Amino acid sequence: MSYTVLARKYRPQKFSEVIGQEHVTRTLQNAIEQGRSAHGYIFSGHRGIGKTTVARILAMALNCRSKDRPVAEPCGVCESCTEIRAGNAVDVIEIDAATNRGIDEIRELREAARYRPARDRFKIYILDEAHQITDAAFNALLKTLEEPPDHIVFMLATTQPEDIPQTIRSRCQHFSFRAVKFDAIVAQLRDLVTRETIEADDDALALLAEAGDGSMRDALSILDQAIASSGGKITADSVRNLVGAAPAHILEQVMQAVSEGRSEEILRQVDHLISEGHSPTHFARQMVRFLRNATVAKIAGKDSSLLQVSSEERERVARVAEWFGEEDLTRHLQIMLRTHGELGYKQEQRFHLELGLLKMAHAQKLLPIEQLLSDVAAAPVSGGAQRPAARPAIVGGAPSPEARRTETGAAERPSFVSPFAADSARKGTPRQEASSDPASATGRDRDRGLRPDGSGRFSARRSRRSRPCRPAALPAPAALWCDCRR
Repeated sequence: MSYTVLARKYRPQKFSEVIGQEHVTRTLQNAIEQGRSAHGYIFSGHRGIGKTTVARILAMALNCRSKDRPVAEPCGVCESCTEIRAGNAVDVIEIDAATNRGIDEIRELREAARYRPARDRFKIYILDEAHQITDAAFNALLKTLEEPPDHIVFMLATTQPEDIPQTIRSRCQHFSFRAVKFDAIVAQLRDLVTRETIEADDDALALLAEAGDGSMRDALSILDQAIASSGGKITADSVRNLVGAAPAHILEQVMQAVSEGRSEEILRQVDHLISEGHSPTHFARQMVRFLRNATVAKIAGKDSSLLQVSSEERERVARVAEWFGEEDLTRHLQIMLRTHGELGYKQEQRFHLELGLLKMAHAQKLLPIEQLLSDVAAAPVSGGAQRPAARPAIVGGAPSPEARRTETGAAERPSFVSPFAADSARKGTPRQEASSDPASATGRDRDRGLRPDGSGRFSARRSRRSRPCRPAALPAPAALWCDCRR
C-alpha cells in the first residue's frame, strides 16, 4: 500500500476538526440548522488553511443520509459521506478552474446543471482556484448563478477574491478564511507526532510552525520531510537544515557586530553563510523576522503574546533588544525590509546583502533629529555670546531700544527707486514717475488716448475698429491702443 502524506491522512472530516476557522464553521452549521443554506459560496484566503476541506465537509453535510434533511455535522459513515471523502461522488463535481477556465467548459457546466442529481439531495459544484476563470466564462455563468435550480449549489474556492467579478461576488455568500495561528499549528503538530509515535523537540515544532507561515498544509508537508530526514527524533537543527535557515546564533552574532560597529565581522559572517550554501534572500527574510521580534520584545517585553516564537528564541531576541534603542531597531528593520525587497530583482544578491548590513552598522553613528535640533538651538552665535532676546515694547510707555534702532534704520533708509525707472534710465529712456498732481495726470492720460470711466478714472478702452499705434512721443514699450480710425 502506498504511503499517504500527513496532510491527506489527517485531513478534517467534520466541522469540529477544522482548525482556526471557527467563524466560518459556526456560521455554516447555524445556516444548516435553520434551513437557510445558500446556493452559492465563495471561500477565500491564504493557501493551505482549509478552503477546499470546508467545501467538502459542507457537501457531506448537505447530502448526508443519516437523516432525511441536511445535518450540521456529517456522520462520515453513510454512502454519500464516504464517496465524497474518497472523491468519487457522482453528484459532487470538483473542477480545477485553473485548467477548465474557458467559456466552453462553463457552457458544459450550465447544460449539466439542468439535470437533477442522480442520488443525493443536491448536485454540488466545487470550483477550485476560481479566480483563474476568464471574464467571458464568468459572464456565461452569471445567469445560472443568479437563478440556479433548487438542486444546485456552487462553491468557489480562491486565494485571490479580488480577481472575481463583483457581479459574481454579489450573488454568493463570501467567507474569508484566516491564517492559522502559531499556537494552533504547534498544538496540531504536537498531536500528530504523538499519533505517529515520533519524538520531536518543542523548538523543532515551533520552527515548523514558523516555516508554515500560517498554512497548516505547509507545516505538515515540512513535518513529513523532517520525519524522513531525522533518525527517529526531530530536532531544531535538523529542521533548520531542512528549510535552509541560518543558525539562530548567527543572527545574534550579526546584530552584536552591528551594535559594536564591527564591519569586518559582519562581512565575515556573510561570507561564512554564503560558503555554506545559504541563500541571501532567505537570510534577509530571517533578519527581517528577527528584527521584528526584537522590536516587539523591546516595546512589549519578551513574554508578550505578540511574539510567536519558541522559548529559546524569546530569550535571544530579548538579549538583542537590550543592545539597541527602539528608534535604532525600527531603523534597522526598515533597512532590512528595503534590502529584502531589492534582493528579489537584483543580480549580485550577496553585494546588496552586505551593503544592507553595513548600512545598519553605520546607522548606529547617526544622531536623532531631535538631538540635532536641540544642539543647534543651544549653539552660541558668532563671537561666542548668546544673542539676547528682544524685549516687547510696553504699551503706552517709551519704546524699547530695539524699536528705536528699527525706527532709526527705517529713517536712514534711502528713498525707494522703481526697478522699471532704473531699467529705463539704464537704456537711455528715462521713465516718467507718477505725478502727484491729479490735473497733470488727467491731461497725460488724455494725451495717451485713455477714456474716463464712471468713477472718474481713465482706463484704456479698445473700440471695435480701433487698431494699435505707437505715438512718436512715447517709447516703444509704452505703446497703447488708441482711437485712430482708418
